[in-house]
Amino acid sequence: MHLPIPYFCLFSRNNVKGLRYYFRKRLHYSWLKSSVSIYKTYYNFGQTLVDKIAIPIGNKDKYTYEFDGEEHITEMLALGEGGILISAHVGNFELAQYFFKQRNFDTAISIVITDQDHEDIKEYLGQFTKREHVNFIIVKEDLSHIFEINAALAQNRIVCISGDRFLNKAKTLEAELLGKKAKFPIGPFQIATRLQVPVLFVYVMREPKRHYHLYARKVKIEQRDAQDLLNKFADHLERVVKKYPLQWFNFYDFWGELNSK
Repeated sequence: MHLPIPYFCLFSRNNVKGLRYYFRKRLHYSWLKSSVSIYKTYYNFGQTLVDKIAIPIGNKDKYTYEFDGEEHITEMLALGEGGILISAHVGNFELAQYFFKQRNFDTAISIVITDQDHEDIKEYLGQFTKREHVNFIIVKEDLSHIFEINAALAQNRIVCISGDRFLNKAKTLEAELLGKKAKFPIGPFQIATRLQVPVLFVYVMREPKRHYHLYARKVKIEQRDAQDLLNKFADHLERVVKKYPLQWFNFYDFWGELNSK
């Protein structure tokens, strides 16, 4: 797992710059600690990719799982209205479906993919994983994905949306994260505040010794106030990032500071 990391550090310079800004300017690490943390972040990212393949093909018993807030998911499903889980590119959220299976949550999951690159990754992982309970909804410029989301909720499905990435031409909102304003996609927060279904913030974080920790937090929704929901999301995301700083997998200029200089 360590062998490819120097390659990425040398030839993915824009990604490294984004990570270095994150560690140096947002977490205020020293230059040396930032350099070590960049290496560790790439290593952790590689571990999560391995886990995405290892767990679905029959190795889930080699991992341990911890559930924090699962009662909120139980309540959500009991209402029969479906629900929205908002997460971010931290940890290994795609493994949430296996947490649900552990607790016998009899529901299907729709994952909203926010960029074409991720669609390619899903197609690759599909060679190894079973998809009977998972459906992928691709964000499109014509907004047709909104109809798919509505259809999924009508079937009492759980819809999982990333709240931290967006297409280039997408509308955005701003919120403070780690002491600096950043842009977030408006879509997930508009949808969640208008559809009148339960909303949870959910993260699946990797811990030592192949242990995964799922966090689910219930959110109070102010009707049609996307900015309020985003502020709550950014606040909760910041707490998660501070606890797991080496699982920040946004390998780009997230705060938009590097290109402006």
